[in-house]
Amino acid sequence: MGAEGSMTGYGTADYWDAAAAGFDDEPDHGMRDPAVREAWAARLRQWLPGRPCDVLDLGCGTGSLARLAAEQGHRVTGVDRSPRMAERARAKLAGTDATVLVGDAAAPPVEEGGFDVVLARHLLWLLPGQEAVLRRWARLLRPGGVLVLVEGRWGESDPVGLTAGDLMRMVEPLASRTYVEQLAADAALWGRPVRDERYVLCADLAPPRRHAEIVDVHLLLRRGGEILLARRAGTGYADGLLHAPSGHVEDGEDVRTAVLREAAEEIGIRLAPDEVRVALVMQHKSPTGSARTGWFFEAELTDGTAEPVNREPDKCSEIGWFALDALPEDMVAYCRAGVEAYRAGERFAVHWHEPGDGIAFAPDGPDRLVVLEASG
Repeated sequence: MGAEGSMTGYGTADYWDAAAAGFDDEPDHGMRDPAVREAWAARLRQWLPGRPCDVLDLGCGTGSLARLAAEQGHRVTGVDRSPRMAERARAKLAGTDATVLVGDAAAPPVEEGGFDVVLARHLLWLLPGQEAVLRRWARLLRPGGVLVLVEGRWGESDPVGLTAGDLMRMVEPLASRTYVEQLAADAALWGRPVRDERYVLCADLAPPRRHAEIVDVHLLLRRGGEILLARRAGTGYADGLLHAPSGHVEDGEDVRTAVLREAAEEIGIRLAPDEVRVALVMQHKSPTGSARTGWFFEAELTDGTAEPVNREPDKCSEIGWFALDALPEDMVAYCRAGVEAYRAGERFAVHWHEPGDGIAFAPDGPDRLVVLEASG
């Protein structure tokens, strides 16, 4: 689809249905000029494999690029959310073995691992959650597959779109090799001279990596109906918010050893192994970070246990006791979710932030906690 859309416009098939009739009037959309058509055909021959392969054209519009790929011997599947765009694409692709589907290009209605190339032109900039979309698109590729993304930063006074640098940063974690070619200087592609940023990014998919996660441990230290919380400070993440004493499992540690160490280091409490019990296991992800698994342990402060103290004032501004049934609002969101799941007697959960979520608990915000049923 073209750069003339908007984030709001992309959100409705009606917008693109209305645009379908005049969509091909743009030289690089309809490619009615033989010079424009040949310019794009020549570029596709460079970007796509030399052998016939399976190409997924996302946001295919009226099918102009799909038609060129099909003419070069590739097996093409186009996806567009607009039924009228898809109808025009099917007409343009008549006589080829190409398939056109109606569906959301951000989450295409196709099987994973079924394509050699994912091709998208002037599309990604319109989509929310672009990094997640790119990961989803990468899963559609076979090993050794290629992402071919034609994007740009259009307009000079009030530009919209993605710079090549921004897109490169998003794609690099997925790719073994990336290549960017600037396209604005080739006026034949656009049917006129242009002065803004237009480019293609080609990325060879990286070999699949074994999934790995950081493991956190959290101590839910109880004193009757109260729980101990610490206020983060000076860490650069979630400073000013309350959180249970916690930390990462280090190399060579099991999770119980780790929580005992963290209790001693952070609050000066030395617990025996039999004084801590597993309360909850929760996989969680911050709004901008990667997934990690948290083990929540509970322990009771007894008459024989020393009173906790703040042993890490460079990372914590204060510690205090709070009613478990009236938790404070100024907590880290995933910690608050874990404590709430624990209060409810749950044992396994997922708390998965979406892009744009806040790190802090928001009473009126989305509830990202998903409880996982346990057997027995």
